[in-house]
Amino acid sequence: MESYRGLTDAVLLLDNYGEDSQMLHQSFRSSGFAGPVIVIEDDGFFPEDVISVYQYFSGDFQKSGKTPGRARYFNQINVPDYWAIDANNSGGKVYDLHRERGRIFYAEPKHERLVRVVDWMDEKGTVRSSDHYNRYGALYARTFFNKEGKRFCKAYFDGEGRETLLENFVTHDIILNRKGKVYIFKNKVDLVLQLLEELKAMGSRIFFNSLSTPLFVSERMPEGRKEDVLFWQEGVRNDIPGNMQMILSGQSRRTRTIYVQKKDSYEKLVQLGASKEVMSTLGFVYEYSRKNTFQNKALICTNSDRIEKCEELIKALPGMHFYIAAITEMSSKLMSLSQYENVTLYPGARTEIIDQLFDTCDYYLDINHEGEIVSAVKQAFLHDQLILGFKQTLHNKNLIPAEHVFDSHERLIDFLKRIMDQDDQIREHIDLQKREAMSEETAAYAALLK
Repeated sequence: MESYRGLTDAVLLLDNYGEDSQMLHQSFRSSGFAGPVIVIEDDGFFPEDVISVYQYFSGDFQKSGKTPGRARYFNQINVPDYWAIDANNSGGKVYDLHRERGRIFYAEPKHERLVRVVDWMDEKGTVRSSDHYNRYGALYARTFFNKEGKRFCKAYFDGEGRETLLENFVTHDIILNRKGKVYIFKNKVDLVLQLLEELKAMGSRIFFNSLSTPLFVSERMPEGRKEDVLFWQEGVRNDIPGNMQMILSGQSRRTRTIYVQKKDSYEKLVQLGASKEVMSTLGFVYEYSRKNTFQNKALICTNSDRIEKCEELIKALPGMHFYIAAITEMSSKLMSLSQYENVTLYPGARTEIIDQLFDTCDYYLDINHEGEIVSAVKQAFLHDQLILGFKQTLHNKNLIPAEHVFDSHERLIDFLKRIMDQDDQIREHIDLQKREAMSEETAAYAALLK
């Protein structure tokens, strides 16, 4: 593994790789950060420039001749003879005759049906083990459960299928088999510290996003100037966590700055008495495709025919063209909307078509019930679309200001009638959308690295 010392004196340490972690990673890279990005909780589908703590110790799967080299499609998992796999765009199931014996969970985007985890159940329907697959199609880990369905250990494998790590969830011990030797770590913190030691990063600053393992790692690093930074990404809560209070009171060995990345969380923490001298806000760097002119084109992405007041909007706004896309076939109810001249339907839309719609449409209507597809709200945000929705249909509240959320279709219609063909007003509302989402310039992150 390449040493990052000399490129930077900092490490970005993430607890997991959810959407907020991904955005923090992107924000750092966009701002010129060249150091290691390390993620503790593994999901097997990290980008090339992200180091998984567990897979680091399992070796390079790309170099193994026993891995497929690409993620497995749902029907490429191994099942016993005569067992059947049934799958859709949300997930899959494995059957032994009529008895369900397995459940397949996909990596994002789910419609590509690439396997991330397979749960295996006993005859009573209790999960007894989970197989974890990575983006190279390798079975890289297996979690074991007791008869009550509670996990008790997880084994990690290298590209040849040999066990490299065993984590005990009861005792928290981690056993590493490496080059003929056995190493025992008391917990995850010790394992992460070993990784940092091997990366020659023990003297680095730590940027981290959790008060659990990442903070404990920071506190165990060699003491020096207090330059470590916590990025707080949780939602609103009614108390100040104890570990955060330690930082706010100046008792942390290394951390003296907290950046809160959700506006409502920051306001609540201030209300609870958190010090503004230690804590401030810092959003994410979003890479936009900026629109200079706007047309009356609205996009809706859906995985069902339950689109709130869709037909009423179509009828009330003949000057607006509605593009409705789904990655599956559409029901007869949805297909019937093609009778309107201002509607274009895209059943079974391919990725290229959906990308084109995000490029060309000016509004995104977050008005479909059920789950969100293709991370549509975030995609609309990045494509400079004005996002509007109803209270009962929102899929990503962090990217939609309250002014753009409506309690009735009549109010949404009135709003659209006022701003249609008014480019300046549309731009003002998109700028508001960015401010409320705490969109940042790269300079804000670049300043952290100086």
